Amino acid sequence: MKEGRIRKAEKKDLARIAEILVFNNRLFFYPIFRDEEYSFGFMNVEAVMKEYRQDPVMMNETYVYDDGLIRGILRFDGTEIIKLYVDPFFQNRGIGQKLLEFALEGKERVFLWALEKNEAGRRFYRRNGFAETGERKFEEGTEEYLIRMEYAKADV
Repeated sequence: MKEGRIRKAEKKDLARIAEILVFNNRLFFYPIFRDEEYSFGFMNVEAVMKEYRQDPVMMNETYVYDDGLIRGILRFDGTEIIKLYVDPFFQNRGIGQKLLEFALEGKERVFLWALEKNEAGRRFYRRNGFAETGERKFEEGTEEYLIRMEYAKADV
C-alpha cells in the first residue's frame, strides 16, 4: 500500500464512500440493531450516493483517505466527528488513525457520539485520547444508546 493523502471528497468518490458505509453497517451495526429493512433495504450504495448528492453540506464535510484507492472516509463539522470509517478489508493499517489525526489537527477539543455497543470503536477512540463523558442519548429511532466521547488536547 503506497502512502495516501487525505483530501476533500468529490462526487466521483461517491460510489466508494457508499460502499464503505454499507459494508461497515452490515458487518458491525446490523448485528446490534438487527434491522433488515434498514441494513439491506435503505442502506445500499445507490441510496447512500443519492443522499450525498442531495445534501451539499454532507459532501462539504466529507474527506477521504486516498492512495489511488479510497480506503477510508471522515465526516466532521467543526469540532464534531460525525463519521469515521475504514473499509473493513483495509482496517488495522493505520488509516483510521490518520483520519482521526486529520480531524484533530489544530483543535483544542473534539467530540463524537459512539454507539454504546460498538466496543471496538470505543476502544479505538480511547486509545487515541478520547474519554467518555457519561452523557448518553438514544440513537434516533432506536432503543440503542450513543455515548459522548471527547478529546481534549493535553497541556504542554
